[in-house]
Amino acid sequence: MPGLIGRKVGMTNVFDENGKSIACTLVEAGPCVVTQVKNEETDGYKAVQLAYGERKEKNTPKALQGHFAKAKTTPKLKVVEFRDFRSEFDDKVKLGNEIKIEDIFNEQDYVDAIGTSKGKGFQGVVKRHGFGGVGQATHGQHNRMRAPGSIGAASFPSRVFKGMKMAGRTGGDRVKTLNLRVLKVYPEKNLVLISGAIPGAKNSFVILEK
Repeated sequence: MPGLIGRKVGMTNVFDENGKSIACTLVEAGPCVVTQVKNEETDGYKAVQLAYGERKEKNTPKALQGHFAKAKTTPKLKVVEFRDFRSEFDDKVKLGNEIKIEDIFNEQDYVDAIGTSKGKGFQGVVKRHGFGGVGQATHGQHNRMRAPGSIGAASFPSRVFKGMKMAGRTGGDRVKTLNLRVLKVYPEKNLVLISGAIPGAKNSFVILEK
């Protein structure tokens, strides 16, 4: 599956031909460098390792310095493996090659976006799971508006079942959003405009898969 590593710039909106406002996300995607090519003979599967973003050499482990030097490139900040690149990209996915946004994406393509959602700390069940609460403040409901309610029976089974929706840490998870449309590609600036929201905060890493 071909794709690129990028960075979320922020959100904006554009207007279509009917004057309807479309919320969209601006992503700086690439250029990425091919730092490893895996095949079935040596690795057991086909994959392409791409690297993105500049990293200081003094902050890069020696093993990674050698890994990047083998691809004849500078140390990179983010490394991601993409499995099963299609055959039409064989001429581009050679060690040390630079893959740009126009090599992968075109306007009106549909892409999947992977990012790390914003961390929200410890939250209650209403914010974390969308519980409705009691719904009414009358009839003796003193402070139960956002309470979780019962979490299980008593003597049987004498425990709380795994997976019970309760309060806890929210966000900071890997999230994949499917079928987002590419509205505009700006190859001279390595920018792509994608309809809808992409998980993650501003300047966070985003993986785009076609």
